[in-house]
Amino acid sequence: MKKIAVLGSTGSIGTQTLDVVDKEGDIEVLALTAHSNIELLERQIRKYRPRTVSVNLPEKAAELKVRVADTDTKVLSGPEGVVECAAMPGVDMVVTAIVGIAGLDATLAAIEAGKDIALANKETLVTAGDIVMPLSKECGVGIVPVDSEHSAIFQSISNQKRFLKRIIITASGGPFFGMKREELADKTRFDALKHPNWTMGAKITIDSATLVNKGLEIIEAKHLFGLDVDRITPVVHRESIIHSMVEFSDGSVIGQLGVPDMRLPIAYALTYPMRKAPVSEPLDLVKVGKLTFYDIDNETFPAVELAKKAAKIGGTMPAVLNGANEEAVAAFLRDGCKFIEITELIGRAMEAHRPVLSPTVDDIKAADAEAREFVRASLNK
Repeated sequence: MKKIAVLGSTGSIGTQTLDVVDKEGDIEVLALTAHSNIELLERQIRKYRPRTVSVNLPEKAAELKVRVADTDTKVLSGPEGVVECAAMPGVDMVVTAIVGIAGLDATLAAIEAGKDIALANKETLVTAGDIVMPLSKECGVGIVPVDSEHSAIFQSISNQKRFLKRIIITASGGPFFGMKREELADKTRFDALKHPNWTMGAKITIDSATLVNKGLEIIEAKHLFGLDVDRITPVVHRESIIHSMVEFSDGSVIGQLGVPDMRLPIAYALTYPMRKAPVSEPLDLVKVGKLTFYDIDNETFPAVELAKKAAKIGGTMPAVLNGANEEAVAAFLRDGCKFIEITELIGRAMEAHRPVLSPTVDDIKAADAEAREFVRASLNK
């Protein structure tokens, strides 16, 4: 019986993780965390009977404590509560499904406590990969990626990493594939949230539309698999059936295929190195009919090149890329900036930043705060 904690249990990845728990039958949930959705969290408490939960907003935690007073579940609050859940005794694996840099402290705490990580929070490695990966090795902790692309790479490499030549990471292209930059000027959040293949949270769906998500995934892959970003090739694959591929030194290319359903990589991470019963519909290639591939249009979607630049500079620069994006996307989702301004703001924040090349966690948080303030100030002019 594997015992897990799910950080971000009320979000898209968190709820799908609990779907997998229902299907697997041999996984026990010891801890759950949420930002503010205590209605859903209460239902999860009554179903899974976790020992401990945490709610980011203290006032919501106080309300939840009253609502579940008839249970044995302990209710915590704030970032400290999330950290306590992540490092909780008895937990074997922590599913890090919190969105953004907010998941960094809890992931570090889980690693230091010797918990294996099912990593769905790519921003942890984007902002602090040079800290997280050495720490995981020092603590003897396994990190299994949950992102569909990185799960595909992880599965495709198998035990052949010494022969790895490059990674081919696929992107759906989002809802605006094929458009030119001038066509994006008037796109609204409603347009950007219409992803062609995946059902995801709002922030990652916008990141998919700008292709920032692919840039973040390239940086994540750099840290997970130890490759320079020039050996990670992004391609648009509209069908989202091949989740990524690897090319070996002999020219062989191996990829992982599956329907676009996040429960597949979640289940693989939770049961690794085993494979259990299917958690989604089987792939029917005849029904799919065709698989297509296209180059990234870097002129219309400059996010991938910005991410590669940030990765090559290193230090605190990836944290600026990520922080500026998080702040700009939040503004876009409340109609506070235009779609094409998101990547423009990221580029300008990077230009204004003087990177710390060997940063501490505090340096990374300071760079994140600086980038967010830059975006806010730019939008308030």
